[in-house]
Amino acid sequence: MADFASLGLSDWLVKQCKQLGINKPTPVQENCMPAILEGRDCMGCAKTGSGKTAAFVLPVVQKLSEDPYGIFCLVLTPTRELAYQIAEQFRVLGKPLGLRDCIVVGGMDMVRQGLELTDQPHVVVATPGRLADHIRSSNTVRMNKIQFLILDEADRLLEQGCTDFTKDLETILGFLPAKRQTLLFSATLTDTLQELKNIAMNKPFLWESTSETRTVDELDQRYILTPEKVKDAYLVHLIQKFTDEHDDWSIMIFTKTCKDCQVLTMMLREFQFHTISLHSMMKQKQRFANLAKFKASVFKVLVATDVASRGLDIPTVQVVINHNTPGLPKNYIHRVGRTARAGRNGVSITLVTQYDINLVQSIEENTQTKLKEYPVVEKDVLKILTQVNVTRRQCEIKLESTDFDEKKEINKRKQLILEGKDPDLEAKRKAELQKIRGQKKKFQQKIQDTIQRQKHGQLKKKLRKKAADKTA
Repeated sequence: MADFASLGLSDWLVKQCKQLGINKPTPVQENCMPAILEGRDCMGCAKTGSGKTAAFVLPVVQKLSEDPYGIFCLVLTPTRELAYQIAEQFRVLGKPLGLRDCIVVGGMDMVRQGLELTDQPHVVVATPGRLADHIRSSNTVRMNKIQFLILDEADRLLEQGCTDFTKDLETILGFLPAKRQTLLFSATLTDTLQELKNIAMNKPFLWESTSETRTVDELDQRYILTPEKVKDAYLVHLIQKFTDEHDDWSIMIFTKTCKDCQVLTMMLREFQFHTISLHSMMKQKQRFANLAKFKASVFKVLVATDVASRGLDIPTVQVVINHNTPGLPKNYIHRVGRTARAGRNGVSITLVTQYDINLVQSIEENTQTKLKEYPVVEKDVLKILTQVNVTRRQCEIKLESTDFDEKKEINKRKQLILEGKDPDLEAKRKAELQKIRGQKKKFQQKIQDTIQRQKHGQLKKKLRKKAADKTA
């Protein structure tokens, strides 16, 4: 295996890596860094926890040291927490240069961010929505000399779904100079390769991990088959088991919705587990504070939605529990990638109900890994079943009294206003659309009923005819 010096890194940067305990390059670093240093666009796809962030941070810091000016590099990422983590890596590796960074994400003071941007930092790490807002609302932001555009978790940024970044990315890309290096990285890059090729035009270098499995070998992937109503009891039993056996382990639990996340956090606290939550309904300062407390092991259990599934590097996480089976295999890959990072071992356990068998088969096919059953003594789970279900219901009632759902609706209205839409008009349109869909469904059902009646009538005629033929 090559060392950092042979990849083209300067002595001072190699020394900085050694001080941080980074002694040997990982495959993604070994393959992508020389191409980036040559000035080529790069698309890198590697397993979670394989050192993708350092693969683009190190070459950028090296190039910046040769000609330091701001704004030199723009990094776009889908989540706010990941933006802070990437900025931290730039800060640490670029410390000898006095590298200045600026984080531009939602939920924080926009005026302060604007002032930081006009101060021309070397590196800007941003989520697309907030940066696009700055570009649209201000003419003081200058990025005409940018050398690097980096899309981290590129597939998530380019996919169209519940959080569609397309319009914001169009605004940002139209604002940047055409002559630049574009770097794209993710653990699940292959889904959007065609779109990525259109963005990366400068002699693009594509590197994808050759391993058949999409998850790391150090990860022990398990499942527990459980009825829906017993799921929470299994969860409590697992956490109790892990905390009894390993008091230094940290556990991440992934849930489907913000409400589920909040209820489970409240429920686990009732069972005296040091639990904290992370979801998009929380204020941004609270999200950062909770993540910091979990990283510092002040709290040993973190319940989160998929907002925490990408890129976050928390060394102490030994166990990832999927409270729901992810609908997409790539979401599973990113979730379980929060453990067994950088060569460490880890366990992932997915709670699978009778309705999730197809999802598990899809995950196994995509990851090229067969999930093994996790052994649990069912008798121990049934002992706590009633207590867990009663506690959960109490927590749900308590949460309902805090107007949690109402706050969600207020947040939705705020988002629509920020997008320049009338919330009441949008609600009216949605209601009309549902009405049309309902009428269409009724009409289709009517047609089906008519066809069934006709078939039934024809069958009756045939039976009568047969009976008449027999009597004749």
